[in-house]
Amino acid sequence: MSVKTFFLALVSSVTLPAFAQPAVLPDSATCQAEEAVLERDIDLARSRGQMLRRRELAEALSALQAQCKAAAPAESRAAHIDRLEQQARALRLELDRTEEQLRRLKSESP
Repeated sequence: MSVKTFFLALVSSVTLPAFAQPAVLPDSATCQAEEAVLERDIDLARSRGQMLRRRELAEALSALQAQCKAAAPAESRAAHIDRLEQQARALRLELDRTEEQLRRLKSESP
């Protein structure tokens, strides 16, 4: 686990009072980079069967996305469409991986 991922998971698990929230919001490039790291770590945890770790990383990703969404200016219609298409591709990829695991499990002898 990278230090950055550990820190993000740790930060997302700590609830600070409203007055103690960080005033500086991350920029778009930082958000994308951190999301990519978390998504990679989620895939790795899933492939290793570490479901608790995967869930923790997914929660950290959700918190990061919420924070980044708050920092992002209102997106254009085209940007919104692009983002939704990207999410659909990611979901299809996850579904393909899950179906492949299911096929492997079904094909194994009992």
